[in-house]
Amino acid sequence: MAGPVRYEIEHESRYAYTAPARYCVMRLCLKPRGDGGQRLVRFAVSTDPASTLNVETDAFGNTRHLLNLHREHAALAISASCAIEIRPSPLLPHSLGPDAWTALHAERDAFADWDFTRPSALTTPSPALSAFTRRCGIRVRDDPLQSLRRLSDSLHDNFTYSPGSTSVISPIDHILETGHGVCQDYAHVMIAIARSWGIPTRYVSGYLHVTGAQGEQAPSTLTHAWAECRLPGLGWIGFDPTNRTLADHRHVRLAVGRDYQDVSPTRGVLRGGGQSRLHVNVRIHPLTPPPA
Repeated sequence: MAGPVRYEIEHESRYAYTAPARYCVMRLCLKPRGDGGQRLVRFAVSTDPASTLNVETDAFGNTRHLLNLHREHAALAISASCAIEIRPSPLLPHSLGPDAWTALHAERDAFADWDFTRPSALTTPSPALSAFTRRCGIRVRDDPLQSLRRLSDSLHDNFTYSPGSTSVISPIDHILETGHGVCQDYAHVMIAIARSWGIPTRYVSGYLHVTGAQGEQAPSTLTHAWAECRLPGLGWIGFDPTNRTLADHRHVRLAVGRDYQDVSPTRGVLRGGGQSRLHVNVRIHPLTPPPA
């Protein structure tokens, strides 16, 4: 197996206001996880204007920074940087064996998986989801791994990636009815279906390193979302239906949760400020060549 791939990542969020803001309290989820094949080498976060940042760990094991800025400001910049190593994923088997569904169903009510086997705010089944699965022939097959592979492929084939077609609070019915959405929507639909099959499934926020035709970084694919499913004998396996692939050395995991609402990079409340605009810029620099 090839050695780990190392990246340096810079993530900057800039808020601009049409009027001075008097204070803001915000929860940041910008520190990459140090598990699942990742090793966090270095991390730092800062704000301009400077603010108090308190560190906490949430129920899903994500590191959060609680930002408190209690003075007037016309703009806010949040800068996070890290160095991280990603180990290449091992090859998966073709199937899990005849007892895999039995093993999954036996653990369906396990406390550790409770949040990942029940519907959440943005992954709730609906008549539109039932109609979509019937129309596309999406169904449970003899093996869980093969079922998930075909599900991921079906979502890729039946949806069109359309930036701006949905928002961070869009229900899955929007992409199911229009066929247009972004990576967040693909992940939410996969989560809703996999959970309905009894497979523990969680939402993953992170980054995807992609290069263009001449090796240039493709900026539109830097922030990303996909799904992870816990399978017997394998643990958590990442599926990226947007790109019709398994999660691999190109995927950097920031946080996991039930859906996007659990892992949004920045979220909070503001007093004053008028109208606000958010601009996000992410830069990924590979320090070692990816596996061939």
